[in-house]
Amino acid sequence: MALTPAELSRYSRHLMLPEIGVEGQNRLKNARVVIVGAGGLGSPAALYLAAAGVGTLGIVEFDAVDASNLHRQLLYGTSDVGKPKLSAARARIHETNPEVTVESFDARLSSANALDILRGFDVVVDGTDNFPTRYLLNDAAVSLGIPVVFGSVHRFEGQVSVFGAPDGPCYRCLFRDPPPSGSVPNCAEAGVLGVLPGLVGMIQATEVIKLVVGIGAPLIGRLLLVDALAMSFRAIVLRRDAECPACGAGRSPVLTDYDQPCATVESFSAAGSITPRELAERLDRGDVIDVVDVREPYEWAIAQIPGARLVPLDTIDRALDSFDRDGRTVLYCKSGLRSAVAAERLVAAGIGNVLNLSGGIMRWREEVDPTVPQY
Repeated sequence: MALTPAELSRYSRHLMLPEIGVEGQNRLKNARVVIVGAGGLGSPAALYLAAAGVGTLGIVEFDAVDASNLHRQLLYGTSDVGKPKLSAARARIHETNPEVTVESFDARLSSANALDILRGFDVVVDGTDNFPTRYLLNDAAVSLGIPVVFGSVHRFEGQVSVFGAPDGPCYRCLFRDPPPSGSVPNCAEAGVLGVLPGLVGMIQATEVIKLVVGIGAPLIGRLLLVDALAMSFRAIVLRRDAECPACGAGRSPVLTDYDQPCATVESFSAAGSITPRELAERLDRGDVIDVVDVREPYEWAIAQIPGARLVPLDTIDRALDSFDRDGRTVLYCKSGLRSAVAAERLVAAGIGNVLNLSGGIMRWREEVDPTVPQY
């Protein structure tokens, strides 16, 4: 299908590049690319692929826009908070390039729907933020013979690669199996530099364009490591694993819905729990309780429960002498996870009568004190 006069104007800077030209732009126009996860990585990838002229963009997303998304997910604005990400993303992509067709999939990727969703696309962009979906996505794409442009971010570091290309390794060649359930720090509390997903997502978009047009040296068999603090980029060589359960010779991947390996409160069971309302009632009637905040100092500065004292989680082992072994202690953090970890450490150290505040200070905000800022 020939480029229209409007497209010749829109993509003129691409057409000037001998490596792309009219033929390459037509390949982009005829390409079908699906982005799984329209979050921090999916946002910049979607915007740049739409702007580049990818003809059909599939978006797989089931979540709604939250205010905490806005510092890194630039598909959305303040007016989108509370709206389904799919509808907001579709509108933003249409504004960026009305020539792009958006195919929406309002679903969480699972073993039951992965093959049906991915089938018919040329390239998959991995914009996921959890291990179960990442492994499922890898296995489904390998089964269908579709390359996956992988990306991940954590705090100040990112990774990018192309998995599942012919003769190249897949994600399982690098990481054979998911981490055990409960073994990974909580995904939502790890934090990430807001601009980092933009950087990594743009690299993913670049790799998609190279794969579609057939230019350059895509990151097949290489893992790009990004360090935003040092502003350094380093690539390490990856090799295909002949015994890989997904892409090894003669193997057919079995799609599996794994448990989330991010640690949850349920991963720690040494101490009991108390609800915010119960704690507030006991404090109101004058019960002697050592309320301990195990968050970071910057969080303490935002808000704290009256009468609490601060003992950050990473200092808890050095502060054991400050706890009354015979008294009542209630620990809290933002959501209840870090305080569950702290409670387990205190119980292991022989300190009894330890309770974890269920839901942390955010639940305290909901049930007891709505003036506590949400962060």
